[in-house]
Amino acid sequence: MAKITAVIDIGSNSARMAVFRKTSRFGFYLLREEKSRVRISEGAYENGGNLQDFAIKRAINALKEFLLIAKSLKTRKILAVATSALRDAPNKAEFLSEVKKIGINLKVIDGEKEAFFGGIAVANLLYKKNGVSVDIGGGSCELSLIKNARVEKTATLQLGTVRLKELFFDKGYIKGAKEYIKNELKKLDKNFKDETVFSIGGTARAIAQVIMKKNEYPLDILHGFSYEIKEIEFLESLIKRSDEELLKIGIKPERLDVIRPGLLVFCEVLKYLKAKNIITSGVGVREGVFLSDLLRNDNLIFPSNFNPSVRTIIDVYNINTKTASYETKIALDLFDLLKDEFNLDEKYKRHLAFAIKLSRAGELIDFYEAHKHTDYIILNSLHYGFSHNDRLLISKIIRFYKGKNMQKKRGRKI
Repeated sequence: MAKITAVIDIGSNSARMAVFRKTSRFGFYLLREEKSRVRISEGAYENGGNLQDFAIKRAINALKEFLLIAKSLKTRKILAVATSALRDAPNKAEFLSEVKKIGINLKVIDGEKEAFFGGIAVANLLYKKNGVSVDIGGGSCELSLIKNARVEKTATLQLGTVRLKELFFDKGYIKGAKEYIKNELKKLDKNFKDETVFSIGGTARAIAQVIMKKNEYPLDILHGFSYEIKEIEFLESLIKRSDEELLKIGIKPERLDVIRPGLLVFCEVLKYLKAKNIITSGVGVREGVFLSDLLRNDNLIFPSNFNPSVRTIIDVYNINTKTASYETKIALDLFDLLKDEFNLDEKYKRHLAFAIKLSRAGELIDFYEAHKHTDYIILNSLHYGFSHNDRLLISKIIRFYKGKNMQKKRGRKI
């Protein structure tokens, strides 16, 4: 696989590009991300699904910019996919022809494939391995049922934010939108039920940011942020709020016109799935496309006991793996010797092992204050496969290993 790979995803609302750099066989990190609010589906749903000329022009200009950026980063492979708005458009051939002229081979994927890519991403890059992924886009909503880190079932529903905005919300017909959503949800297989929901996409991120702000959440990290279903009453109340009120609580101006239909879809889906816990995903279709390429010879799953973020930190910060393994063994032996005397829970051996294995990462920045730098590196680089609590505990084991007391401050729990 190419060392630097760009993945372009054209959705109904936005076009995005994520550029990934490999550090070793399975280690990788996000090198750059670009977004353009092209609204390729604008005006389409009221015109038989046909893409409008002004939207096509916007999208082509955005793709030209993406291509220039990808080339400047010496990207060796570009994987480009288009989702709901393109697959619904009777005149998509016209758009695909224009895209091909600028040198991009764009593949229009069906809803099941889109759901599969989202499922692959959360199954490999979130810390829970069972649940339902929910990806609300501009034109559709994709779901994947995930069991033991495997995508078992996929589904696609015509429940996009732009679609519902143009068909219902622009006409003030909110009751009709709710009935439409419930009818779409009836199409789901009865097995699509789980107490854990992995929320993907722009609507999910916007919702998470609002909840984090409301609850004064101490970490500014979206991927892996979790909350309980009790927040649904608050979320449903936002549908009736004015633009001014939504701006005050953290909704971005460019999302104002689609956040209400997004909220309505999200809340109805959560109720249908009987969800109890929601885990926000910072990854989605783009990461799923990348992982499908990276893991194509490995059954689309990382090897047992492998974590891509841990591997990437080791690669990037030149950690000596022999020394790290030796120091980790000593630390775990000490843990076993002392666990009865200090009543240590066995589950924390995992955190200690990762902390010691990565403890020398900060030496590349400054040897004398390495523990402080390692704390920051671990907290902000253990993106994949760890909860926020995990990241905090692992980073603080190193930050305070010299015996300094951690000051207890008042604040919200995570």
